[in-house]
Amino acid sequence: MKVDILAIGVHPDDVELGCSGTLINEVKSGKKVAILDLTQGELGTRGTVETRYEEAANAAMIMGVHARENLKMRD
Repeated sequence: MKVDILAIGVHPDDVELGCSGTLINEVKSGKKVAILDLTQGELGTRGTVETRYEEAANAAMIMGVHARENLKMRD
């Protein structure tokens, strides 16, 4: 899928914390936005990998993101 903007974060919540407002504005202006998470955040102290996936999917839907992938690199 071709996108206009690809936001890359190390952990599943990094993009939301860092630039979600900008991405939402870009989606509203008609841009196709995707998010790429590098790790599953398995070393985090808040929540499980499963919880992170669920929250990431919910956030992507709320933000109107067209695609979200996780490379599953080690955290």
